[in-house]
Amino acid sequence: MTVPSLLPPALESVPPAPLGEADRDRLLGGRHHDPHALLGAHPGPDGVAVRVLRPGAERVVLEVEDGEIELVPDGDGLFTALLPGYEAPEYTLLIGYPDGVKEREEDGYRLLPVLGELDLHLLAEGRHEQLWKVLGSHVREHEGVAGTSFAVWAPNAEGVGLVGDFNHWDGTGHPMRSLGSSGVWELFVPGLGSGARYKYRIRTRSGALLDKADPLARAAECPPATASVVHESTHEWTDQQWMADRVGYAPHRAPMSVYEMHLPSWRPGATYRRLAEELPPYLAELGFTHVEFMPVMEHPFGGSWGYQVSGFFAPTSRLGTPDDFKHLVDTLHRHGIGVIVDWVPAHFPKDAFALSRFDGEPLYEPADPLRAEHPDWGTLEFDYGRTEVRNFLVANAVYWCEEFHVDGLRVDAVASMLYLDYSRVDGQWTPNQYGGHENLDAVRFLQEMNATVYRRCPGVVTIAEESTAWDGVTRPTDHGGLGFGLKWNMGWMHDSLSYFGREACHRRYHHNELTFSMVYAYSENYVLPISHDEVVHGKGALVSKMPGDWWQQRAHQRAYLAYMWAHPGKQLLFMGQEFAQGAEWDHEAGPQWWLLEDEWPAAADHLGVRALVGDLNHAYRQRPELWLLDSDPAGFRWLDADAADENVLAFARRDGQGRELVCVSNFSPVPRPRFRVALPRGGRWRTVLDTDARAYGGSGASPDLPFQAEPMPWKGFQHSAELVLPPLATVWLAPEDTEPSTE
Repeated sequence: MTVPSLLPPALESVPPAPLGEADRDRLLGGRHHDPHALLGAHPGPDGVAVRVLRPGAERVVLEVEDGEIELVPDGDGLFTALLPGYEAPEYTLLIGYPDGVKEREEDGYRLLPVLGELDLHLLAEGRHEQLWKVLGSHVREHEGVAGTSFAVWAPNAEGVGLVGDFNHWDGTGHPMRSLGSSGVWELFVPGLGSGARYKYRIRTRSGALLDKADPLARAAECPPATASVVHESTHEWTDQQWMADRVGYAPHRAPMSVYEMHLPSWRPGATYRRLAEELPPYLAELGFTHVEFMPVMEHPFGGSWGYQVSGFFAPTSRLGTPDDFKHLVDTLHRHGIGVIVDWVPAHFPKDAFALSRFDGEPLYEPADPLRAEHPDWGTLEFDYGRTEVRNFLVANAVYWCEEFHVDGLRVDAVASMLYLDYSRVDGQWTPNQYGGHENLDAVRFLQEMNATVYRRCPGVVTIAEESTAWDGVTRPTDHGGLGFGLKWNMGWMHDSLSYFGREACHRRYHHNELTFSMVYAYSENYVLPISHDEVVHGKGALVSKMPGDWWQQRAHQRAYLAYMWAHPGKQLLFMGQEFAQGAEWDHEAGPQWWLLEDEWPAAADHLGVRALVGDLNHAYRQRPELWLLDSDPAGFRWLDADAADENVLAFARRDGQGRELVCVSNFSPVPRPRFRVALPRGGRWRTVLDTDARAYGGSGASPDLPFQAEPMPWKGFQHSAELVLPPLATVWLAPEDTEPSTE
C-alpha cells in the first residue's frame, strides 16, 4: 500500500555509512555509553551525518533554513541522512507516525551536556552541596532550546535510558550518555515540561533491565504508583521576614515547645492546602513555637509513617504537590511557628523501584551484606564511607532547609548509625579498622552534615534521636563532637514515665527516677520528648499510662506536663496528648477530635487539659527563666529534692538576670495543707500556674493568693513558706515584683 505524503517534498540527501553492527546492537539494546556520538548531527569528511532514533515513526524529516530533508529509514526506528557541507545546520525534526500523528520537535542529541566541568569536579569530590540542582530532572532552557534535563548517578550501569509517559514507557528512543568517570548519565529532552512521569531504565552489567525512580526527583506519583514526576516550582514565598530573623535564632537560649504530628492523619483526608488553613491557627492558639512533622518525604508504604523513604527529595504526593507543601510551611511561618521535619538517613526500603541495588549492584548500600542489612526494620543501611552517598545525604539535608525553608531537622535513629553492632550479635558484624564497634564512616558523615547545614543555613537546628551514652552528640564538630544542636533526652522520658506509671504509694522508693535527670542534664543540649513512639504499639496514650481513676489520670497528666515544661530542656508533645485522648494513636484514624465536642459528656475534661497546655506554652514563652539558661547549670537549683515520702519535688529556674520561677509538684493524691518549701528570695510571691485549677478540671484546693516568704531557713535557703499543695498537681510560683517578659 502506498502511504500518502505527510510532508512537503524533501531536499536531496543520501544516507551516511551505516552504523557498525556492534554500535547498532549496543544502541538499540540500551547498552551504549555515548549515544550522542551516534545520534544527532556529526560533521565528517564526506558531509554532516544526521541520525535520529524514533521507534514507531514512519517518516522523519529535517526542517532546515532552505527547506526540508527527508531521512532514510535504516530499520528499528533509525533514520539517517548525509548532508553536504562541513558544519551542522540548525534544524528541527518533523516526525510522522502511521496513525497520522505529526510532531515537530528539537533534537536533543545535537546539544552539549548540561552538566559542566565544575559540577562534575564537585560531584567527584563529594562536595556538591546543591546536588539537586544538577542531578534529577529540571525544566530549563539549554542552548536556546526549552525542555527538561535529566541526570542520574549509576556508575555500574552498562547503559541508561529514559522511559516515561512521553515515550509510551519505551526507552529505546531516549538513551542517555555517560559523563566519563563521574558515573553520571544525562539527557536533555526538548519540549518536555512539568508534570511528565518518568523512570530510568538501567541495563546492568549482568544484562538485566531495571526501571528505577529518580533518586533526586522533586515529585513522585501518588503511591502505590512509583514513577517520578518532573516538577517546576511556581511558589512565591512570603516569609522573607521570618527567614531574615531566623539567621539570628539561637535555639539553646530561646523558647522551644514542639508539637509533633503525623501530617496524613492529623485531619485524615486533608491536603497540604487544607492543613495550611487549620493547623497554623490551632498551633498559634495553643502557643507552640514549633511543629515537627513525621517524615514528609515520599514513601511506598503508609504504615511506615514515612520512616521508610523512597523519594528523599520529594514531599509525599498523598497530600498534594511540592508547592502545596511550601505553601503550608509559608503559612506556618506567617503565624510565627517554626517547622521541623523528621529526616531519615539511617536506612531505606528494599523496594525494587527505589535505591536498593540501584544500578544492579550495591550502590547506596554497603557491598558487605553484614553492614548492608538493617536487622530491625528489614531495610538497607546507607554506605556512609562512599563519597557520592555521603554527598547525596548531606545535600538532601541542605535541600529541605533551603528549598522548603524548614527550620530544623530531627534526625531519626542516630544510634543505629553510630554502632556497627547495633541490634546484631557476634558474627553478624565486623569491627572497624581499630577493632571497635563504632561506625567511623557514619560519625564523619554526621559531622559533615551538621557542619554543612549550620554553615549554609544559620538559625536552623538539627536534633538527634539518640538513645545511648555516646559522648558529644551536641558538642561542636571542631571540638570532636557530632555537631547536633539538640538531642532527645530518652533517659528523662523513660525514667519519668516509669515513675508516673506507679501507684503513688510506691513512688517513695523510686524518687530517684525523677531527680536523676539533673545529674546529666547539662551533658548535652536536650529536648524532653513525649513522642509518637510512646503512644503506640500497646504503650497506651499518655493519660492511660497514669494510675488511678479517670479524674486522677487527668490530674496526673496535668501535673506531669507542668513539671515537664519547667524542667531544663525543650519540650515535645505528640498530637492528641494535648487534650488527653485516652486511645493510642492510630495512623489511619488520627486524633480523637470528637472528644472535644460539646455533646460529649467528658468534653470539658479534655478541653481543660488542652487549656492547660495552651497556658503552659504562653507562660513558658513569656518567662526567660524557663529557657534562657537551658544549657547552663546556673539556670537551675533544687529547693527540695529529698521529699520522697511525700512525693514532692521543688526547684527553681533562673535566667541569670534576676528572674526566678519556682516549680513545686505534689505527685501524691493527698493534699499537703502546710508543706514548707524553701524559696530563693524573700518578699511576696504569687501563683503563676496551678494544674489543679478548676479551669483545667482540677479541684481548686489551693487558694490562689499572694503569700509572704518568711525569713526562716529551710533546706539551705534563708527564706521559706508553708504552702497548700493540692493533690496530684504542679504549681508555678514567681516573686510578685517581677513581671513576665513581653518579648
